[in-house]
Amino acid sequence: MTDRLRIALAQLNPTVGALAANLELGRKALADAAAAKADIILFPELFITGYFPDDLLFKPRFVADAMATAEEFAKATAGTGVTAIMPCVGQDGGKLYNSVLICENGEVVARRYKRELPNDDIFYERRYFERAELQEPVTIKGVSIGIPICEDIWHPEVCAHLVDNGARMLLCPNGSPYWRNKQATRYKLVRDRVAEDNVPMLYLNQVGGQDELVYDGASFGIEPGGRLVVQAK
Repeated sequence: MTDRLRIALAQLNPTVGALAANLELGRKALADAAAAKADIILFPELFITGYFPDDLLFKPRFVADAMATAEEFAKATAGTGVTAIMPCVGQDGGKLYNSVLICENGEVVARRYKRELPNDDIFYERRYFERAELQEPVTIKGVSIGIPICEDIWHPEVCAHLVDNGARMLLCPNGSPYWRNKQATRYKLVRDRVAEDNVPMLYLNQVGGQDELVYDGASFGIEPGGRLVVQAK
């Protein structure tokens, strides 16, 4: 087990519905991470489809193509030495989930699913996705890592379950749009979870515009004690 991990945060601007373009954007980021000798690269929520794909998720062909695109991305990890945490839609038992794929050595080695689904005036995830059971950590480079997805960290029991089951850090992919004072809300949220669970968390957000929504990036990391240890623009 290593005592140090180099983690690349892919704060990028995927385009909703543009599977091929998002695949190429992901491959380039992976190559950059490999050149920087990263151990892990984390992508934003539903990176392959773009966030949020809305009623495209009712189209079986789109869902199938998105999952195939994610599998194609996984092949690019071969020979890089980098483990990629790639968010995409996923199916299990005929049900659709907001998920992440753990990709290394050219294949998908694990999947994890989002438990807490927002259902508000912006995102109606319950319209499309199944609510998952509480998830287990994944082991990457010998380190147990929890991967709560966006809304999950608003519910303390999700992170607590991951840490109780051995997670030594939390990596959280997000699709969090901007509004006034939003960053202060994010800081408080993550500091609360870190204080409760005594593990560091990296919070990755996407950047750019999708229709009427603007994503401001501003990804960051908080360590136990509440100190801000990394801040993206």
